[in-house]
Amino acid sequence: MSVATEAAQIRDLFDQIEEIEEVAASLSEDDARRHKLDGVVARALRKAPPVRPVVAGELLDLTEKTVKAWAREGVLAVHSREPRLLLDAVRLHEVLHVVSELRRAGRTRGLLDEVHRRLADQALLDRPDLATSLEQLHRGEGRVVRSA
Repeated sequence: MSVATEAAQIRDLFDQIEEIEEVAASLSEDDARRHKLDGVVARALRKAPPVRPVVAGELLDLTEKTVKAWAREGVLAVHSREPRLLLDAVRLHEVLHVVSELRRAGRTRGLLDEVHRRLADQALLDRPDLATSLEQLHRGEGRVVRSA
């Protein structure tokens, strides 16, 4: 399959997922329909085939060399290395979101560092213990602890 054809198929899948995510985001956090749509998105992404670096470069508007460097740095998750490098579509979709947001904000340089930072921040925000702590803080249940 050609790079253009493969990129078009993945782009089409990601566009469909974006539409579902947009509808889900329009629903309240506690709406069961939102959770169903989030589940549909997660399943579709898990079923997506792994992506070649050249195709990921096409989607991210980066060179294949840059995509491989991002994979070495851990920003793009590697699905497999044998017999060739293939990238995880779930993480690629996540990175595509971040890169698109950065470019809309006018950022074109230092993307690797910024994407890495944002993904690390999101990983922290997704931790249940941090979510619980932030909820307690917002309710005023925290207390100040100072070291001597």
